[in-house]
Amino acid sequence: MNPELLKEQFPILNQEINGHPLVYLDNAATSQKPRAVIDAVKQYYEWENSNVHRGVHTLGSRATEAYEGAREKVARFIGAPDSSQIIFTRGTTTALNIVASSYGPANVGVGDEIVITEMEHHSNLIPWQQLAIRTGATLKYIPMQPDGHIELQDAEETITSQTKIVAINYVSNVLGVVNPVKEIAAIAHRHGAVIVVDGAQSTPHMKIDVKDLDCDFYALSGHKMCAPTGIGVLYGKKELLDAMEPIEFGGEMINDVGLYESTWKELPWKFEGGTPIIAGAVGLGAAVDFLESVGMDAIAEHERQLAAYAMDRLSGIEGITLYGPKDRKVGLVTFNLDDIHPHDVATVLDSFGVAVRAGHHCCQPLMRWLKASATARASFYLYNTEADVDRLVDGLIQTKEYFA
Repeated sequence: MNPELLKEQFPILNQEINGHPLVYLDNAATSQKPRAVIDAVKQYYEWENSNVHRGVHTLGSRATEAYEGAREKVARFIGAPDSSQIIFTRGTTTALNIVASSYGPANVGVGDEIVITEMEHHSNLIPWQQLAIRTGATLKYIPMQPDGHIELQDAEETITSQTKIVAINYVSNVLGVVNPVKEIAAIAHRHGAVIVVDGAQSTPHMKIDVKDLDCDFYALSGHKMCAPTGIGVLYGKKELLDAMEPIEFGGEMINDVGLYESTWKELPWKFEGGTPIIAGAVGLGAAVDFLESVGMDAIAEHERQLAAYAMDRLSGIEGITLYGPKDRKVGLVTFNLDDIHPHDVATVLDSFGVAVRAGHHCCQPLMRWLKASATARASFYLYNTEADVDRLVDGLIQTKEYFA
């Protein structure tokens, strides 16, 4: 793959910020959108816009075909056995909340355990925290090693016969850690627990096979993988989804409505009440096509090399603190610079056209574990280059001089 040529397919990257060519290094927050995705959404609104499933006219048929076609693409992209296991949601947050609010109360009670880690994004922490409060279950945390990675022995010692749910991110949005979810899934299953995987930071950057991982639930967001905002996916094993009750009620998700009781449609539609996010799904399908044309293995290798280059270059800056394992496989670097607040670092970098994220990254417990109130984060994607890293390093050196 050629990141310079790929960059040309992203219109937003062809601009100047504060008089400098834009270097976009905030991809863990949201990725930019290629022309193919923008055109697909435009095509839908200009030629196919209609509600899905309900109409027999031509536009309704086109919209339904595009919407359900996107579901088929996503199923193939993550290795789901059947497209009925793909539930369209607003994003990872909604997907995780569906599991916590539907599967959780029916399967977790007093004395049971929910196991997570301190590196979880708030979206994969608060739902389980609230479930534990509502049900009287115990929330437990797998210990982390000093550099932030998890040892399987610690997972073995934390997950017990009382554990009902293990929820963990595949990739940390702060540490860049790739967690051993396949091995943790095996541990969970030996104890009769299910595993819920937050795939927001993994799906855009590596090949995913939910069958190989043997995860029970997997959540992802489209906007982090070149698709529009407001569209995401919940994958679940069919027997689990079949047994779950919907948590949102209204049109489209019903089979029959009486005056005093109703019945639900089959999967996946019982979880998709109301008019769905049709244009978002169309855009997600186009994003899947785009990423597959580039190749997920090629993207993963490019990011691995770029992260190694970034870690090497950044480690040469005096006064910088780098968080997470030095040897990582995803394109994400989190750091602090001397005693300069991360927001000030990000502001100065922006004056040079370099966009990074600053704050607690929706990971306040992890910030406390790191003994930092906030950090700065540079995150890379398929269109970033070593020259972008060089711009980041030059900007940080100038930031040091500015605050000297």
